Amino acid sequence: MRLQVAISRQGVASRRKAASIIEQGIVTVNGKIIRERGYAVNPDTDDIAVGGKELKSKTKKIYILLNKPKGVITSKSDPEERETVFDLLPRALSRLHSVGRLDKDTTGLLLLTNDGELTYRLTHPRFEVRKRYKLTCERKVVEKKVHILERGMYIDGRKTAPAKIEIIRSDENRTELFIEIHEGRKRQIRNMFLFLGHPIKNLERVSYEFLQLGNTRRGDFRHLTSEEVRKLKAL
Repeated sequence: MRLQVAISRQGVASRRKAASIIEQGIVTVNGKIIRERGYAVNPDTDDIAVGGKELKSKTKKIYILLNKPKGVITSKSDPEERETVFDLLPRALSRLHSVGRLDKDTTGLLLLTNDGELTYRLTHPRFEVRKRYKLTCERKVVEKKVHILERGMYIDGRKTAPAKIEIIRSDENRTELFIEIHEGRKRQIRNMFLFLGHPIKNLERVSYEFLQLGNTRRGDFRHLTSEEVRKLKAL
């Protein structure tokens, strides 16, 4: 079914108005903004939201915390047939989508769900959802560069939001630190440190707001508790 038709049938707007709404960029399908009125959807399995408000669905909502291994991609499928995070899940959970992405070489906490409305809230910049990472980079990160990260810096012509930095240990050869950001640009942290002359060797997301990896081992997952879901929706 075309996205325009699916929205119209839910009584949100006429087909003509639905087309306009889609073109405004406020419609998401499985957490991804779609601007094509003819985009194919299945209202029974896809999570469609307009302006962050999800269209009614009878599908049971599922919320998963996964500890992503290195070398696994976040995409649903891959033309190069590389392993994806969805290969780590039972087939019954194959219709979930990831909340944002972690690049192939980044490990750690990744959320997956079929709740498009929550995905929209957690990934939209205005909600400033905090994500904390532990990283190891080359060479000593001096105080001057820490201040640059904390004030924000220009990457690809756009200034990053201020980051929180906590140095764990540092010597002339490498630095280990925690960094907390609330943005989600593609390879943002890697690009920030590369720009400063400190290529990242290891990068792990250790927390997502109040959620932490805990005892979830690399490659394993767990379902979020109802209280955790409630707190996420309250952010």
